[in-house]
Amino acid sequence: MPTLETLVAFFGVAVILALTPGPDNIFVLLQSAQRGWRAGLAVVVGLCSGILVHTAAVALGLAAVFAASAVAFTVLKFCGAAYLAYLAWQALRARPEVVSEQAPATPAGSAPSPWRMVGRGMVMNLTNPKVLVFFLAFLPQFADPALGSVAPQLMVLGIVFMVATLLMFGAIACFSGVFGTLLQRSARAQTVLNRIAGLVFLGLAVRLATVDR
Repeated sequence: MPTLETLVAFFGVAVILALTPGPDNIFVLLQSAQRGWRAGLAVVVGLCSGILVHTAAVALGLAAVFAASAVAFTVLKFCGAAYLAYLAWQALRARPEVVSEQAPATPAGSAPSPWRMVGRGMVMNLTNPKVLVFFLAFLPQFADPALGSVAPQLMVLGIVFMVATLLMFGAIACFSGVFGTLLQRSARAQTVLNRIAGLVFLGLAVRLATVDR
């Protein structure tokens, strides 16, 4: 078990990393603005579930095997890029649905179920091989073999990282979700937001497809 001082320091670093602009928090921001804060929080839950999977892979030593395989890395990154391109296509072709001021706001376009949004967040996280490589390099720096088995320490650190991500990404989802609710009352604003989201997703897809190990 890591010491309290290590956990506090690790939590602080995790918060900073969660707030640093990157594909995951941008994804949360856009999904929340497009579909509402509840959908955004569902995406956050999916992303955090992916963090636990990455942590388990590092703890079990699978991440090292994966990082050494150029084929596995390439296949996974192209799967992630294809998924982001699909989301870009959906956003670019989405039609605005204006919500009246008297009616409760609903997400623009079709409203996926919460479980589907959880799955969307999990796929987004798990198909980014850079996340796995990052965890492989990052988590062991805070584990101390002198305190016992390293694997349980890595799992604890992964859970702490997940909590920090849940809090920070949750705040982003709620903030951008409220902003998105206002946009849902304007067809023109929805169209602009969908175009922006589509271009951002497309840019993220290109970035992921061209990334090296």
